[in-house]
Amino acid sequence: MEVRIKYKKSFLVLLSITTIVCLLSQCITRQEKKESIAATAKFEDYSGAQKCAACHKDIYEKHIQTAHYLTGQPAMPNFIKGHFERGKNTFFYNSALVLSMEKRDSGFYQVVTYQGDEKMSMRYDMVIGSGIMGQSFLTWHGNRLYQMPITYFTAADQWSISPGFPTDKVMTDRPVTSRCLECHTTFAMSIPDTAMEPVKFDRNNILYGVSCEKCHGPAAKHVEYHNSYIGDSIAKYIINPASLSRQQQLETCALCHGGKMQKTKPSFQFAAGKYLADYFITDTLSDVAVETGNVDVHGNQYGLLRKSKCFRMSTTMTCNTCHDTHQNERGKTELFSQRCIGCHNTNANEFRTPGHMQIATIKKNCIDCHMPSRSSRSIAVFLEGSEKLVASTLRTHLIGIYPEEIKKFINKTKE
Repeated sequence: MEVRIKYKKSFLVLLSITTIVCLLSQCITRQEKKESIAATAKFEDYSGAQKCAACHKDIYEKHIQTAHYLTGQPAMPNFIKGHFERGKNTFFYNSALVLSMEKRDSGFYQVVTYQGDEKMSMRYDMVIGSGIMGQSFLTWHGNRLYQMPITYFTAADQWSISPGFPTDKVMTDRPVTSRCLECHTTFAMSIPDTAMEPVKFDRNNILYGVSCEKCHGPAAKHVEYHNSYIGDSIAKYIINPASLSRQQQLETCALCHGGKMQKTKPSFQFAAGKYLADYFITDTLSDVAVETGNVDVHGNQYGLLRKSKCFRMSTTMTCNTCHDTHQNERGKTELFSQRCIGCHNTNANEFRTPGHMQIATIKKNCIDCHMPSRSSRSIAVFLEGSEKLVASTLRTHLIGIYPEEIKKFINKTKE
């Protein structure tokens, strides 16, 4: 009897200790996560994507091929699109005013000439855009960045006037704000004496591209810890987006794909795991705006998605339900269609519509009918000699039924 009592007491003590250890461990983990989310980001908190490659080589090598990574890079030859050879490197505003794209010993330049005389030159310092739709270019004036007047427009394979720039003069004074860089870089450190836009930046402290730490949070502490404790396989001091709530996951993407937002706190302070409303006055998207087509297909993919029936009928759907941000999946229609079918039962009566039944390869392409391409108003340029804007086309994220697109697709499959 005495032995049983001692055993029972020992068991209870051991159970209590185990419970306390587990609770403390969970508290510490939650605290680490809370600290990593709550802290105000500084440049030294970041490690840079190259250090991620030491342990995540396969993911890193795939990610650097994505449009996210390429959307903001230094103006090096391997990142710049467009033609610099004679005969393809000019844009004529008129017979007297010409802008030439030139490669010189000190870099790439946009050179303004008037009646044959060079008036000024602007050095390419930063590339904005992966080149899928086009590229704009930035130049440093002191510690401020300015957008250059000529853009490369991929669809026409030509130089064009940058979106929103005048057609009758060379504009060189459009400043680049920190909000612009927030969506084209992982982090850009501002110089403290510039509270108002346009912000001055420390050009030596910019993490180019939308890279690992944009979604996983600043990783310097994470890298330091795991370099010291190589055997610890539990990730510390880093955000795993999959562990966040649905809304937190969505808002990580909505930072750049959520429409117009007016910031209430400095740029680059929002991070994965936070809420946009704490940093921005967010854009409100009305049903009327969607129905009248007054929501651009570029820049507010989240706004369009959340108005879609697919999204409204789901409790779990996020951007990552369809997109693997670690890989370049652009153009893989069948792959995206299989992700659609992951939620839609192809044997259900509601799936077996007259339209679907006419398409033998329906399981290979849901996208062209339900997410058709639409012209963007924000990515629209004037080509040389053109009096009308030419727009890039992007797939709408307003998933729905588009009768005209269905007719076109069915007719195309019968050809």
